[in-house]
Amino acid sequence: MKTLVIAEKPSVAQDIVRALTPVSGKFEKHDEHFENDQYVVTSAVGHLVEIQAPEAFDVKRGKWSFAHLPVIPPYFDLKPVDKTKTRLNAVVRQAKRKDVGALVNACDAGREGELIFRLIEQYAGGAKPLGKPVKRLWLQSMTPQAIRDGFDSLRSDKQMQGLADAARSRSEADWLVGINGTRAMTAFNSRDGGFFLTTVGRVQTPTLAVMVEREEQIRKFISRDYWEVHATFLAEAGEYPAKWFDPAWKKDPEDGEKRADRVWSEREALAIAQAVRGKAATVTEESKPTTQASPLLFDLTSLQREANGKFGFSAKTTLALAQSLYERHKALTYPRTDSRALPEDYLPVVKQTFGMLADSGLRHLAPFARTALDEGYIKPSKRIFDNSKVSDHFAIIPTLQAPSGLSEAEQKLYDLVVRRFMAVFFPSAEYLVTTRISQAVGHSFKTEGKVLVRPGWLAIYGKEAADEVADAKEGDKGQSLVPVKPGEMVRAEVVEPKGLKTRPPARYSEATLLGAMEGAGKLVDDDELREAMQEKGLGTPATRAAIIEGLLNEKYILREGRELIPTAKAFQLMTLLRGLGVEELSKPELTGEWEYKLAQMEHGQLSRDAFMREIAAMTEHIVKKAKEYDRDTVPGDYATLSTPCPNCGGVVKENYRRYSCTGADGASDGCGFSFGKTPAGRTFESTEVEQFLRDKKIGPLDGFRSKAGWPFTAEIVLKYNDEDKNWKLEFDFGDDRKAEETGELVDFGDAEPLGTCPKCGGRVFEHGSNYVCEKTVPTAAQPTPSCDFKSGKIILQQPVERAQMHKLLATGKTDLLDKFVSMRTRRPFKAFLAWDAEAGKVNFEFAPSKFPPRKTAAAKTVASGDRAALGKAVKTLKSAAKPVKKVAAKAATAKPAAKTPRKRAESTAAGLTPSEALAAVIGAEPVARTQVIKKLWDYIKANGLQDAANKRAINADAKLLAVFGKPQVTMFELAGIAGKHLS
Repeated sequence: MKTLVIAEKPSVAQDIVRALTPVSGKFEKHDEHFENDQYVVTSAVGHLVEIQAPEAFDVKRGKWSFAHLPVIPPYFDLKPVDKTKTRLNAVVRQAKRKDVGALVNACDAGREGELIFRLIEQYAGGAKPLGKPVKRLWLQSMTPQAIRDGFDSLRSDKQMQGLADAARSRSEADWLVGINGTRAMTAFNSRDGGFFLTTVGRVQTPTLAVMVEREEQIRKFISRDYWEVHATFLAEAGEYPAKWFDPAWKKDPEDGEKRADRVWSEREALAIAQAVRGKAATVTEESKPTTQASPLLFDLTSLQREANGKFGFSAKTTLALAQSLYERHKALTYPRTDSRALPEDYLPVVKQTFGMLADSGLRHLAPFARTALDEGYIKPSKRIFDNSKVSDHFAIIPTLQAPSGLSEAEQKLYDLVVRRFMAVFFPSAEYLVTTRISQAVGHSFKTEGKVLVRPGWLAIYGKEAADEVADAKEGDKGQSLVPVKPGEMVRAEVVEPKGLKTRPPARYSEATLLGAMEGAGKLVDDDELREAMQEKGLGTPATRAAIIEGLLNEKYILREGRELIPTAKAFQLMTLLRGLGVEELSKPELTGEWEYKLAQMEHGQLSRDAFMREIAAMTEHIVKKAKEYDRDTVPGDYATLSTPCPNCGGVVKENYRRYSCTGADGASDGCGFSFGKTPAGRTFESTEVEQFLRDKKIGPLDGFRSKAGWPFTAEIVLKYNDEDKNWKLEFDFGDDRKAEETGELVDFGDAEPLGTCPKCGGRVFEHGSNYVCEKTVPTAAQPTPSCDFKSGKIILQQPVERAQMHKLLATGKTDLLDKFVSMRTRRPFKAFLAWDAEAGKVNFEFAPSKFPPRKTAAAKTVASGDRAALGKAVKTLKSAAKPVKKVAAKAATAKPAAKTPRKRAESTAAGLTPSEALAAVIGAEPVARTQVIKKLWDYIKANGLQDAANKRAINADAKLLAVFGKPQVTMFELAGIAGKHLS
């Protein structure tokens, strides 16, 4: 009987095969596995199976209500992950083989690796357990010897039961809290009608809470004026700058903005400057050497933070690039790691990697690799090699594979990892730090100089070394100081007060938010919980990018440049959680408590049943709080609008659900004017509300959802209702026929026309919710309409901007628009809007398929004269526009297509040489045409070159200008342009 080994990733399966070959014999490679006389080795690709509630215990989204909550199923079903069904089927086939008598779990050494294997094993067994004995391979190093040692000391299934219980419990607890919390908050917010999707989660919501708290601090921040006194002192050897400070100052726990060098009144600052200006001063100084070691090796979070700070890459982009360098190019080790150390047996591998780098084509880095080898820098160090700090995976480092054909973005990230990898072995940078105190007429001025004596690891960063100098600041740190002789008196030449203002805390960028998520345990008061979170934080390195993207997708946050800004929807969620008394969902203590108890479970100190009972009770508590809340509003910090009530001129104030008139005094019931804050599930931003009240219309806006949960786009208008004698909020979907029905004259006045009507040659204007010909509505010049050209500003949820209508009128067609949603299938689709002269209206025009029907096989079949085959062939030509008879006749006379050897065709396609201009962007190596477009897109995204107003347009930087030949192109021109630069 053979043993089936299941790894978590294909690359690990290959490593295992290489390690086992010398001791168990050569393996034969198959499509989805490797096999020899003793072992079958296959792999997952991460999670292949996920949990779900059984059909009998779950309800569909359209029926989300308190009547169906909480959902606490007695057990969980399994379902395949859609994207990896084929891989799952391949693994299950091997597990069910009759000649496979045992399994080895070789997934990553951690909780998630345990869960991945256990779910696959359960799924493979179906209704009854698979019934084959299981052993656990536990690896922290991937060297061949470490793998062989691991197989010599496999752990038993019983030894791993605690970890398996903790893994399942974490997964099921996240499901219970996320699903029930989301449905309960959605049901609460949808009580007044519509569908207001309000997602919550154990990691997502505390992360959002951190950002909302920071935004609240920014909004409430009141800037204060303060002054610094800057001086220039003249010594025999020259001048040096200094700044006044109070040597007796002590930190004020009540006021964090106070500093030793800040003066809080202009009068005092002027008095200091006048007292010191032109006076002699004594000088004392102290110089001491100091060192600065290189930062540690990268884990995923630190790599994402560094790439965001240096290149502006989002966490998602960095992960995708690192994954590509790992999977496609085999140039980096596994990126989804939370470890910044290497296994203790990895020193020989590191030396080999330095040898590869020294001999590589990386001219800017190879000399440093050679220096490290020649000078013996690569030696054991607990700071770098430490098994206790290696978790499921070790730090991200380059592999022994020298990469080629990298895109510019991939090259940037690879260089970042290589520099850090080399730097950690180089000596520390050495500085001489000088602190100089100049005293004149009782006032003290401080100057700090920091001189780089030996660059050490900073040499690897070259010109960037100045940025790596710790604490370097313009004006008083980081500069070389002119010498002052012992006992020399200096003179205060220039002394000036400088007026400044205190600043609010900075908004989070992805780099700083990732740091906050990683260090969330510091926010927890309980010592045990903080200890439990020390290694974990909020989320894991592998999930943090997805959490941030999820918050963006759900419109809880917006990305503006590098800043992440919480939306009104985020504030509303935090208000709701506080008001309902379920703030535990928004605090990192929940994660700390779970990690603490899961750790107990791993060590057999807490049962799985006990933990899951606690989770079920917590879930019921959350649902009950939302279900039983019976007050009209939720207490919170609400805004007062500056725009008055359109009905009576009173003050409009915000509450949890609505904006309402509160009368002229702002404290009464007002005139009854009000409208919901969240029409159709989309929450108004404060600026939008002000504009809406002022202009009585806004849009088109996206993000609305129908009662069934479908997204849609619309304008919103305020219309006066004669029956209620008040203004009401209404959606406007572009069916405005008011002028046509009433005969009211329309005055286009000074409005700017968009172009010429394709029907009658008149001018086309924006009018209400449509673009119309001036002759389709009654005007003073032509009271009776004579044309019927009209096109909506929103078509199937797709906003049609003025620029697009202008283009349609000028060229006959818009750009490719990508937000249409089919009324029948509810699926999004892409299309051009084009003038159809034959139909006399604007119609859809679809881009040609990237995958045209293959006609050669059909033609060959028909040429044999087989009528049955002819019918089958005709069916395959679904997109053919000609009648079947014509297709058959043409096919019958066609000659069989000559066979072209596939390998030869591929080698030809892979050998295209980029022009000099294109090579500056994607590299000079021969490349396949499809890879050219991918590399161009990597470059465009990495450098933020998509036009902010029109994502289908690409702005050229200096490199792309030489390729495009013009400052801007559309995405649809890329392939044609790239083709001209390939030979």
